[in-house]
Amino acid sequence: MPKVTFMPMNLTFEAQDGDSLLDVAIANDVPLQHACGGFCACTTCHVIVKSGDEKLSPMEDEEEERLDRAAGVTLHSRLGCQAKVHGDTIVEIQNEGFGH
Repeated sequence: MPKVTFMPMNLTFEAQDGDSLLDVAIANDVPLQHACGGFCACTTCHVIVKSGDEKLSPMEDEEEERLDRAAGVTLHSRLGCQAKVHGDTIVEIQNEGFGH
């Protein structure tokens, strides 16, 4: 099973192949915001992939367009609701309250 590590808490959880990062966070009470309910309609689940970019599903146009409106976007930014896990991944949560 793939593992997802959420920073800055340094919490690691197993995921089912194909789960979104948001699915993994919700299942394990990780505080990853999701104001729109995980429908790619906001940017509150913005994460920065620290390791394992290639182990996530490819970014679709809708996600790319949404990220254009997010604060603090990097080349490794993803929306947790859209990025599906296919291998071990480390992500940094960009929620308010974590020093960002």
